[in-house]
Amino acid sequence: MLFDEVLAAGPVRAQVSDAAWLQAMLDAEAALARAQADAGLIDQAVAEDIAAECVASRFDVAELAGAAAATGNPAAPLARALTERVPPEARRFVHRGATSQDILDTAAMLVARRAVSAVLVDLWACCDDLGTLCAEHRDTVQAGRTLLQQALPTTFGLTVAGWLSGLGSAGRSLDGVRPAAQLGGAVGTLASLHPAGPAVLAAYARRLGLREPDVPWHTERGRIADLAGVLGRVCGCVAKIAGDVVLLAQTEVGELTESADGAGGSSTLPHKRNPVAAVSARASAVRAPGLVATLLACAAQEHQRAAGAWHAEWEPLADLLRVTGSAVSWLRTSVSRLTVHPERMRANLMGEALLAERVAAELAPTMGRVEAHDAVAECVRAGRDLTSLGVDPELLDPAGYLGAAGEFVDRALAAHARRRDGR
Repeated sequence: MLFDEVLAAGPVRAQVSDAAWLQAMLDAEAALARAQADAGLIDQAVAEDIAAECVASRFDVAELAGAAAATGNPAAPLARALTERVPPEARRFVHRGATSQDILDTAAMLVARRAVSAVLVDLWACCDDLGTLCAEHRDTVQAGRTLLQQALPTTFGLTVAGWLSGLGSAGRSLDGVRPAAQLGGAVGTLASLHPAGPAVLAAYARRLGLREPDVPWHTERGRIADLAGVLGRVCGCVAKIAGDVVLLAQTEVGELTESADGAGGSSTLPHKRNPVAAVSARASAVRAPGLVATLLACAAQEHQRAAGAWHAEWEPLADLLRVTGSAVSWLRTSVSRLTVHPERMRANLMGEALLAERVAAELAPTMGRVEAHDAVAECVRAGRDLTSLGVDPELLDPAGYLGAAGEFVDRALAAHARRRDGR
């Protein structure tokens, strides 16, 4: 696809491809047969005959897609195609006890687990790079900005600590997602497998390495909502970090640059070196909220099987996994390319006015809080030196008014180390 290298970068694209979904559905069918053998319903040899044919490359994706129109989903024609491939004595046991949604929901959980694993590889590597950057610039003074205007001195280390804390915490939440198998038959009773239904469900989940749900969740879509929410959270963290990088890389600011040979050029402006990885990370991440909203809207599903809301989940779930993977992959690239310019950070400090809060606090005990505030504000507006108010010039050193910035950096690094040790 034309836009994939920008908006579907990284390893997740392959994990949510048509071939990946097809293999996940076949993995579910193979596990179903083996689970029934585990429960004593069919011979192990029959289960292995079925499982042996559950290889995606043996099936035509386009043909299955065309046949899906007749039943409203691709699992039904896949079950028929699989039945035709297995030995005659095994055919009556293919897809036994399952409904199409069991196979597709389970496939969605397998696809999600595999995609999330790929996302986390890039996410944790990015966090490690942020940790290094944070430690290196623990005490590098930088202007703290609120409402896009300079407010008080901070450190670049603390800026990065905020990035690290947010992304690391979101990563921990994503790592905590535990997909569950789906198996309930037509209305969630597994009646066609009674009385062995619960035993088959347990073996099915175990075979797939998925959680065993207490009950089938055909129209209780909390698992999809939870997954969507945490993926959206990850993308929110990426968008924040990438947005900060873009702002700090502006020509007029120049506190960061993405340094990479041949990257970031313009088609018309030879002098441009755009932070293209951060831009691409942000472009991927900002697509997430709409996809999350769609998946949450799909949660209202009727009775025991939904009429359309379930079907509406498939593409946005795959897209959300894809854009999250792309966003995190690009952010990792951006962070690995960053060059920090401490001298520009120091030069950008707006001068004495950046210490106005400190001066006002120093004057308050003698002048009163409101009076001190107004006196300092008038002094700044008039362009006079704050020393004209009788304060010690040493109070006007930005490096002397950083509060607990260093301690907070240390705490963020300690939390990162705990997360890293727990991986």
